[in-house]
Amino acid sequence: MAEAAVTFLLEQLKEVVVAYADLIGEAESEFEQLNHDLDLLKAFLKQMAKNKKKDEMLKLLKRRIRVVVYEVEDTIDTCLTKAIQLKARNHPILGCLTDTNNSAGLALAKEVRALIEQKLAPLYKDAEKFAIMRIIADGARIADEPSTDMSTRDTLISQNRVIGFDAEEAEIIDHLTQSRDKLDVMSIVGIPGQGKTTLAWKIYQNKSICTHFHIRIWVSISQVFNSKDVFLQILKKFSSTHDTSSLNDDELAQTVHSCLKNEKFLLVLDDVWSVDAWKKIQAVLPSDNVEGKVLITTREKAVGEESKVFTTPHYLNLLALDKSWELLQHEVFGDLNKCPENLKAIGEQIANKCDGVPLMIVLIGGILKTKLLNYRFTVEQEWTTIAQSVSEALQHRAKHITQVVELSYHILPDDLRECFVFLGVFPEDYEIPAKMLCGLWISEGFVLPRRGRSIEESAEENMNDLISRNLLKVEKTNHMGKVKTCRVHDMIRAFCISIIKDENLCDEVIPSSDIGELEPSGSQLQKSRRLCFRSDLSTFLSKNPSGPHVRSFLCFYERSVKLESKYLAVIPDGFRKLRILEFKCIELEQFPGNVVKLVHLRYLTLYIETLKAIPGSITQLWNLQSLVVETKSPSITMKADLWRMVRLRYLKTSAAIFLDSTKSDGEAGQNLHTLKRLAPGSCTDVVSKKAVNLKSLGISGKLASIFENNFLQKLHHLQNLKLYEQPSEDMLCGRPLRSRFPPNLKRLTLMNTSLEWKHISTLAMIKTLEALKLKDNAFVGVTWNLGSDTFLNLQLLLIVQADLFRWKAMPGACPNLRFLVVKKCENLQAIPECLGTNLETLEIENVRSDLVQSAVKIEEQQKQPRPSKNEVPLKLIVGPVAAALMRQA
Repeated sequence: MAEAAVTFLLEQLKEVVVAYADLIGEAESEFEQLNHDLDLLKAFLKQMAKNKKKDEMLKLLKRRIRVVVYEVEDTIDTCLTKAIQLKARNHPILGCLTDTNNSAGLALAKEVRALIEQKLAPLYKDAEKFAIMRIIADGARIADEPSTDMSTRDTLISQNRVIGFDAEEAEIIDHLTQSRDKLDVMSIVGIPGQGKTTLAWKIYQNKSICTHFHIRIWVSISQVFNSKDVFLQILKKFSSTHDTSSLNDDELAQTVHSCLKNEKFLLVLDDVWSVDAWKKIQAVLPSDNVEGKVLITTREKAVGEESKVFTTPHYLNLLALDKSWELLQHEVFGDLNKCPENLKAIGEQIANKCDGVPLMIVLIGGILKTKLLNYRFTVEQEWTTIAQSVSEALQHRAKHITQVVELSYHILPDDLRECFVFLGVFPEDYEIPAKMLCGLWISEGFVLPRRGRSIEESAEENMNDLISRNLLKVEKTNHMGKVKTCRVHDMIRAFCISIIKDENLCDEVIPSSDIGELEPSGSQLQKSRRLCFRSDLSTFLSKNPSGPHVRSFLCFYERSVKLESKYLAVIPDGFRKLRILEFKCIELEQFPGNVVKLVHLRYLTLYIETLKAIPGSITQLWNLQSLVVETKSPSITMKADLWRMVRLRYLKTSAAIFLDSTKSDGEAGQNLHTLKRLAPGSCTDVVSKKAVNLKSLGISGKLASIFENNFLQKLHHLQNLKLYEQPSEDMLCGRPLRSRFPPNLKRLTLMNTSLEWKHISTLAMIKTLEALKLKDNAFVGVTWNLGSDTFLNLQLLLIVQADLFRWKAMPGACPNLRFLVVKKCENLQAIPECLGTNLETLEIENVRSDLVQSAVKIEEQQKQPRPSKNEVPLKLIVGPVAAALMRQA
């Protein structure tokens, strides 16, 4: 990870030289020397990365390099901060300003020179000595590293195959469907990564189980047990009939008991960690319900023994060799019998040494697949090396999973390794929003620029790469399969945490078990680079802490908590070098004005329930790249001058933004790619001229005005547009839409616009449109004739809440439609059959029985052999209400 730190510093130096040229003129030669020395260190680290063998000396050297990189960053930032503050005070007098620049440049030159002489020079000498020793020890030069260009990586998100559990699945299903004289409980016990959850999920989704149990509930149990969270997860199944928002713990428990008492249910409790946790859940279950069943997965034998009722715990078998090899082939090649002959023996050897643990096989499969792609001419040798590594890793049974994760870790590129280890900062079972994850990676400096891609696209590629390597789990996707949220497996998270602790990358603020004080202590805090909070933020800030090197302040509470303003003021004074302030789960009383002291801030998220304006002083945060402000206010005024915030790339609020700076002479805006949500009154020529690279835009308010000018047409790079109509007398309603949309628009969302269906032909004229989402009466009227409105490139159509009754379409309409979602359309009779030709996913919910039958008919038609039939089978997703209608039919 030292290489990524050096690379990030080099990129930062380039930015500093350009952005602060007037302040560092006197230090130009020192910066050139610094850049040269860092390039040498980067070359050394790149060469050392070719050898994957463990080396404690190299590990210590890398640690020293990273510490020196941190010192260089801190020194430059400290000098620049002092110079900028002095410049601000002397600005009215030009002579003083010039003197200030010269003085700041000389001071910076002195500091940088000292770093080079006292830190970098000795470090590089040691690196040279180590490299010579390594060459002598190896007896040869290290071969050139093969290319790992992202274009060659398979970043498709594949679902793990469920292999080898058929007999156990049948046995458990048979047990669960037997009649009993009281509530029955069965447990699946096994080691981490053995497939307990996979088997339980397979059983949960089995058709016979779905038919047998009217109510099925899946609950994931956290290691830090929270009974309230468990009860709320159970009650989600009954949320339409029970309001749980005001219930205390005892009332929740009683409600759970009441809901389950007379139901024929299957409750799956995934990953129960302790007997105490089970007893707390058991206490609320209706023991006299003879039709209820509970299935537990656990790694603790004591839990299995304690929970048994009619049968002993089911101890999961390890996969047999043939099943292990079958699973490995699926992971590497996507199917059976595709393994080249020269790799079969090695592959079977590797499968055998995975000891029948599915998680091991999946992770090893990811490694082998990467080797297959990147080392085509030496793949046999590479696989042989893996076989030897697995053999070494499996010497100690207790370390199986950790060592397999370590194998995956060491094969990662240096920058991707940083992204991977960062996953350990998130709480256990935390559902990580993809945009948050990518934004944090970017602001931390983990994402390196790639030619032809934006930094956001590169971050998303990193995420998909980790997913393809089975190091990150997809939790939710959008309707087109793009990742929305993800999770980290417990064992992988544990591995990441071990690296974080070993490298002192992040400290979690927690109460000390010994003395009752918070950790880290004051002395430890002086060395911290990142702080992570799950609780105790107010207590921590009440001590007036100081962290001179802290760069990230990360808060991940389960629920939002309030923070008094007096505590918030501590952060800018005690943590001056902050780059990241993730505060979305902290409810603030007002916008923190003194946050402007954090001049190095790159990433800022806030939650302020009642907010009127974002102050103009925020303009001073010239390093800010991402600003997210959540609020319940319908609109806010942006007093800050966006067109002077040169690095701002991402601005999102949940309220409509009124810009004060519509006449700014600032030259910024070209980096802004996301702006949500903008008030229609601020959709001016200033925005279209300055935000020339805008890719995603949300507009909320009275939308009529934006169709009366050419604002949208001027946004040539805009790909994603969301329009939210504000209820008023001046709504769009029956007005015809004018064809004034961006020329390269791909995704369009309309909400509450109340347009007439006959005007949808205007949208059909957008030739580049791939996704159209119509929500909350975006269009009104009882009939939609989709005749010549062909939508040639449309792949996704979503209609949620419409009073549509009759929907007609001519053959050839929407010829590339792959995803269709229809929800809350209670009057709609049917879906046009011709739209089902190439459908891959059809999702329906809250619709009438006639429409359900038309969806089933489309599904049946797709099963018929046809010359033009799509190779991808149609997936019909039916919501609970629609499913009930199907059962009644």
